[in-house]
Amino acid sequence: MTVVCILQPSYLPWLGYFDQIYRSDVFVFYDDVQYDKHGWRNRNKIKTPKGWQWLTVPVLTRDRFGKLIYEMEIDNHTPWAEKHLKSIQANYRRSPYHDSYIKFLEEIYSTKWRYLADLDIELIKLIINLLGMKDKKFVRSTELNVEGARIERLIKICRLLKADIYLTGQAARNYLDEKLFAEAGINVEYQNYKHPLYPQLYGDFIPYLSVIDLLFNCGPESLKILVKGGEEI
Repeated sequence: MTVVCILQPSYLPWLGYFDQIYRSDVFVFYDDVQYDKHGWRNRNKIKTPKGWQWLTVPVLTRDRFGKLIYEMEIDNHTPWAEKHLKSIQANYRRSPYHDSYIKFLEEIYSTKWRYLADLDIELIKLIINLLGMKDKKFVRSTELNVEGARIERLIKICRLLKADIYLTGQAARNYLDEKLFAEAGINVEYQNYKHPLYPQLYGDFIPYLSVIDLLFNCGPESLKILVKGGEEI
């Protein structure tokens, strides 16, 4: 049975994103759909002594309307990478596993990235390795040359990748036509992710942060904690 998941690349995603990667055989970075201005493509949250804080990658806004995700360029006129790294270092330096992981992020942030999707995907692949996930196949939708309307296109991608199961989030229940997938011989499974608790710095637990919060606090136990949230799929 081949499980395929199709998600837009995001910046330092939350735990549920990585649970979908964990539960899929082929993970498709859906990078040739329209960029969403207030989504998760260029931002995420970390925890600080004062609560959660955004880390936002600036993007070039000129002629941005209608652009696809893979076309979005980072605005490198500001030292955003240096600021993000310093913010991560400052807020997680007292975490148990800061020294184990910060060097990997330093390498990513020392590179001058032109395109947002390239940065997002490189960070996701790095975190996959740090979590200890193995044998995951990644594909960018730009590499597949599949056209069609929204649902039709998802089905075509699944069929191209020989999917038996299409794994998606709960929000898809509002628009997904399961009958069309069934006609194509593909079963639909919805992720039912229950955010796990884990030790954090700075007082009361805050959920839905970037996965790096889990990594810095829990180290080698991170994957085990992460997948507990998806056991009731």
